[in-house]
Formats: sequence, C-alpha cells, structure tokens
Amino acid sequence: MSRPIRVLVADDQRVVREGLALVLGLLAEVEVVGCACDGDEAVALAAELLPDIVLMDLRMPRCDGIEATRRLRERVPDTRIVILTTYADDRSVVDALRAGARGYLTKDAGAADIHNALRQVIDNHAVIDPAVQHHVVDAIATLSPAQAGRSPWPLPAGLTPREAEVLILIATGMSNREIAARLVLSEGTVKSHINHLLAKIDARDRAQAVTYAYQRGLAPSREQPG
Repeated sequence: MSRPIRVLVADDQRVVREGLALVLGLLAEVEVVGCACDGDEAVALAAELLPDIVLMDLRMPRCDGIEATRRLRERVPDTRIVILTTYADDRSVVDALRAGARGYLTKDAGAADIHNALRQVIDNHAVIDPAVQHHVVDAIATLSPAQAGRSPWPLPAGLTPREAEVLILIATGMSNREIAARLVLSEGTVKSHINHLLAKIDARDRAQAVTYAYQRGLAPSREQPG
C-alpha cells in the first residue's frame, strides 16, 4: 500500500506494549497510531483512530483479546486483528480465529515475522504462526462425517466434511501441494474440492475463502474437560 500500515498495539504489560511500539516504529511502512492497556481501551481507540490493524494480546484485564476482537469486528469491521500472545493452546487459537482475527502469532515472533504478518494481512491473507497451525487443522480433521452431522456448528453452505477440511487447510496458509500431502490426495482432487467449495460459499478466490472460514466459525472450539 502507498501509505504506512497504521497499527494499534494492545497489551496489558506496559513494557511489552512500549517495546512493541518501539520495534514497530522502526519498521518500514508501519506507523504506530496508539497503544491500549486492555480490550476495552483497544476497542475505544480503534473506533476513534481507525487503524488498519490491531496487534492484540489475548489475556488482558476487564476485556480480553477474544472479546475485544468480537467487538472490533462489529464496530470497526475494516480494522483487521492480529493476535500476538504467549498462548499457543488449541482453545486460544481456534477461539481467536472464530472471533474474527486474521492472524495469530506467538511472542516468539521476531520483528521480521511481525512485519511480514502485517503486510500479509493488509493484502487480505490470513497469517497463522506455523507453531500453532496444527491446532486449527486438528480441530476439524478429527471430526468424522457422522460427528460433523451431529455437531452444534453444522457445516455451512452445503459443504461436505472433506470440503470443510480443505477450506480450513487453505485458511492455515497451505498450498494445494501441501493440502494434497496432508490429506493423501492428488493435487487434481484438491483443486476440484477447492472449485466446488468456492462455488458453494460464493467466494471469488482463496482470500475470500479464508475470510469465510474464520468469520463463519467453521473451525469448532473444543470442549473443556468437565
């Protein structure tokens, strides 16, 4: 994009958010427009400042990153959310993406990783740290067709379980070749599944498919033990 990527940093630890703001300020094409200490402040500042991206921590007081992401998707739909957190468990990853986050990074990410994620998200791609991608894939890959039929989150748009699985793999950033290897299919079969699912969800391309997968809550949260 011709102008800088305008970023709002949200983290409850002052040293972290100030450090992030400093690092981001040194990156080309990035402008830090504000910092928030919790989810409530992040939502309020985003509504006022209209950043391109909110770099969002998960665990914060008053309003956590998941709830803040949901509110931002409703109040400031043009602002994208990238999670940056120490948490890499399956519940955190899937819940964040279901809430509407377009990216998920762990705090092991370096400046170059964050910079790349910001640019990818601005270009309407989803970005998921390779260290946590398997949580999203496993969440749907472990469902049998019968389980999918009984699930409280029915597959939308007439998708078959296999098409839904391919859609989630697309959303994690996998290429057709990688999807074929993961599912033990030919690339031609994968392309056929993609063509079918794009038609069913009325998406023009993979980027729109990614948005559909995350915003429609296709990837299910797992139940916490009782």
